[in-house]
Amino acid sequence: MTLETISACPICHTNIFQPFITAKDYTVSQQDFQIVTCTRCGFTFTNPRPSADTIHQFYQSENYISHTGGSGGLMDRLYRLARNFTLRWKEKIVADYSTGKKLLDYGCGTGNFLGYMKRKKWEVTGVEPAAEAREKASAYATVYPGLDSATETYTAITLWHVLEHIHDLNQKLIDLKNKLAPSGTIFIAVPNYKSADAKHYAGHWAAYDVPRHLWHFDRHAMETALTQAGLKLEKIIPMKLDAYYVALLSESYKKPKATSRYVNAFWQAFKSNHAAARTGEFSSLIYIAKPI
Repeated sequence: MTLETISACPICHTNIFQPFITAKDYTVSQQDFQIVTCTRCGFTFTNPRPSADTIHQFYQSENYISHTGGSGGLMDRLYRLARNFTLRWKEKIVADYSTGKKLLDYGCGTGNFLGYMKRKKWEVTGVEPAAEAREKASAYATVYPGLDSATETYTAITLWHVLEHIHDLNQKLIDLKNKLAPSGTIFIAVPNYKSADAKHYAGHWAAYDVPRHLWHFDRHAMETALTQAGLKLEKIIPMKLDAYYVALLSESYKKPKATSRYVNAFWQAFKSNHAAARTGEFSSLIYIAKPI
């Protein structure tokens, strides 16, 4: 497959990058992909990468649970257990920082969050490019294939582990900001490659998820990207449970047959969260922002 190469950093537009790490696609292709860092601003991203027209091939797996619902294996069951636990938690965060109850969930997958919010009396709309996932999510709400079709404005827009998948990063953030009501709030959850679990697992860290994850954020890069899009960062909230799921996946990549991988994963996740209590560098972070 022919890959496309990013010639300029989307954050600072510098064209000089240095190798950061090589990671493997354990989910679909088993190929290695290079992650690079901008030498000027430090933004880190997969380069080269599949184009927007070819990336769909790397989602064709029953293991990609947000699009398929999962295959019923142990990791999928654990994912669903964690997801069900966090739905109420996410709803509380969105409610606490929103001025209304009109929600757009961008990259809604199979629609579990939409369904939960609808039961909580929110007016909900989804956007999901993947046809199979979109069909399932449509059982809960109107779900569009693209943002252009969502012609209204919203008091809350959520992206739960979605922004790292989007090719046109800068323009998409601007487009999302333009869909916000003047007092609206956007909630963006992404992995944090500066977490202790990311450093421990290195190329085996599951949240690199190459090549589906195109961008690898830290707090500085995210705040800069938000500012450039006309958004002001209001709050950062940790997703502490993510460290456990990511560590489990990382252990299965690193030592797939090791009987100790569950204990190891729990210990590494615990240590990561303990370290992050001091540094703020949790495995995943939710960025809450409003229009400037």
